[in-house]
Amino acid sequence: MKILAVSDIELGYIYNLQISQRFKDAELLISCGDLPYFYLEFMISMLDRPLYFIRGNHAHEVEITTGGERRAPWGAVDLHRKVVRTESGLLLAGIEGSNRYNNGPYQYTQSEMWQMVYELAPALLYNRIRYGRFLDIFVSHAPPWHIHDMDDPTHQGIKAFRWLIQAFQPRYHLHGHIHVYRNDIVRQTRVGKTTVINCYGYHELNTEILQEDFIQTKKDKSPA
Repeated sequence: MKILAVSDIELGYIYNLQISQRFKDAELLISCGDLPYFYLEFMISMLDRPLYFIRGNHAHEVEITTGGERRAPWGAVDLHRKVVRTESGLLLAGIEGSNRYNNGPYQYTQSEMWQMVYELAPALLYNRIRYGRFLDIFVSHAPPWHIHDMDDPTHQGIKAFRWLIQAFQPRYHLHGHIHVYRNDIVRQTRVGKTTVINCYGYHELNTEILQEDFIQTKKDKSPA
């Protein structure tokens, strides 16, 4: 399965009519936050693929566009504080925002992040019973604690996210928030069974493991 994940910065070669050719093989779209709704709506309309998103710390509660007010991108699924199973059988979960640093919207204390992670746990345990695994992809804006993060309060990682990936072992944790200005910045880190990826700009995820899940899901749906 091929996944196109985006975050933080608008790119000309994505917000472009050629997107349908450049990323024609993408089967799922994921936004890790801080992108305007019109940008995500453009991706949905041009690629005709499902898009799952969470908000970043710079998101506006309301965006004004030529189509009127937007409180969410049309056609997208908000993952915040949710555990969902996609039509292709992937198990996704997400939490928006960043560490609180100036009391702005979509900012949370470490304690609030712990609470939101704990609230996901029952659904993740159900996944384990029903599907044999807790989670395939965890989506957040902020990175986990001491993985790709920085020392300043704005860009500190989230301790609860570090615990989540250690306890529930999703195959991937996709995040944004940490801007990449140099080629030597580490953007991908393995933690146990989880690959943590900074999706600043965009990242294409192409994994045969997830494709195997998709094939099994199709078999499960086939008539006996």
